[in-house]
Amino acid sequence: MADLFKNYIDGNWLPSATGKNFENHNPANRNDLIGLFPASGQADVDNAVGAAKKAFASWRLVPAPKRGEMLSRVGELLKKYKEELARVETREMGKILTETRGDVQEGIDTAFYVAGEGRRLFGETTPSELPDKFAMSVRTPIGVCALITPWNFPLAIPTWKLFPALLCGNTVILKPAEDTPHTAVKFFEILEAAGVPPGVVNLVHGRGEEAGTALVRHPEVKLVSFTGSAAVGREIASVCGRHLKRVSLELGGKNAQIVMEDADLDLASEGALWGAFGTTGQRCTATSRLILHRDIKQKMTDMLVARAEKIKIGDGSDESVEMGPLINQAAREKVKGYIQIGKAEGARLLTGGSVYERDKCKDGWFFQPTIFDQVTAKMRIAQEEIFGPVLSIIEVKSFAEAVEVLNSTAYGLSSAIYTADVGRAFRAMRDIEAGITYINGPTIGAEVHLPFGGVKDTGNGHREAGTTVYDIFSEWKSIYVDYSGKLQKAQIDNAE
Repeated sequence: MADLFKNYIDGNWLPSATGKNFENHNPANRNDLIGLFPASGQADVDNAVGAAKKAFASWRLVPAPKRGEMLSRVGELLKKYKEELARVETREMGKILTETRGDVQEGIDTAFYVAGEGRRLFGETTPSELPDKFAMSVRTPIGVCALITPWNFPLAIPTWKLFPALLCGNTVILKPAEDTPHTAVKFFEILEAAGVPPGVVNLVHGRGEEAGTALVRHPEVKLVSFTGSAAVGREIASVCGRHLKRVSLELGGKNAQIVMEDADLDLASEGALWGAFGTTGQRCTATSRLILHRDIKQKMTDMLVARAEKIKIGDGSDESVEMGPLINQAAREKVKGYIQIGKAEGARLLTGGSVYERDKCKDGWFFQPTIFDQVTAKMRIAQEEIFGPVLSIIEVKSFAEAVEVLNSTAYGLSSAIYTADVGRAFRAMRDIEAGITYINGPTIGAEVHLPFGGVKDTGNGHREAGTTVYDIFSEWKSIYVDYSGKLQKAQIDNAE
């Protein structure tokens, strides 16, 4: 019998009111059934929102430093169960253990970083223009927040959203991706063990078109934080806009790494391979375009192909494996489709481009590391997010052309340039249209104490992580205290 998992609502583990469940399978071995999870609907969402609304009345009054102390306890438990959580993640979404350990570590780092902010939720004081009057601004919580998270970082991304939301005094409902519900269950077991009060955190499993839609449309949900595709993000923004509901969107990317003729090619090659094929290319910050100066283009291309063909593919729980599977059949079919698109557009396939089914891999959703050459900036494979292990090489003649090509997509999340020229590096920092720019590093590697997010179709302007995340999860309130004992009229009494 498969394990049967439940939602977590108001401090209780509950089956779905629909009576229905969905299966969760290991993408490295689709015969490995992880368990059955609730296919939640409107009634489950109503129950969770009601619990969160009730808990908000008391949670918002807990001093922020005390809320931070609770997050410290969560961080300690994440440390204690780091290896177990990493193995749950690898089984559930496929990436190698080295990476899932990093995912859990990111959650640990976020817990302790956010906990410290409990004593730094600073407002501002400023002089009033009138005598005997005090002026200041403070942060206040928003209310019930819906957090809708993807499968590729099933622990880190929920912590990026949930911890700041709680610290600001909000209550939350997490709707994890249906491909990674088990990690969410383990995470909520830790939250419960840390003593988070009933109703403050709630977990509702289910499909986006059912549970996710119900959350977004619920009138008592005051904020929606979503990480996922641009197409879904637009729909969520549309719904929230009609109801004047706050929404934070972190969407797709079509990230590029520039390599100039003066770059360290060994270092640049390592960065490109890690950026393109880490997490099997399933990152919003993955390197999907490699913009090479013509003077080093052939040499670096040869280096990349030789190394890519040696990448060991397999079950991520094997410590010797370097790249795991794609998340599911639909993802693999999408990648296969883009291989055909690239060929039809005239790109030259240098390596990969096929399903990988050697030995035990025949039971999973594996795909070869793939490199295209002779790609032009306007090709679909250079414009559209593939979300798989596919790297497109674009040749340029100059630094100016490289930046122009990098900026030529609708997205603007992450970017990188490898060069020994400090002037070029600073011009790249200035001219590249992206929320993140790395100098002599790959397009992946964000740290939790800096803002994370992008421009253009990558989102709606908010930034997670860092201190900017608190602008998502709190409202500003301006406060004036007049102790003059008389009516004072701003902009009137002080006029000359």
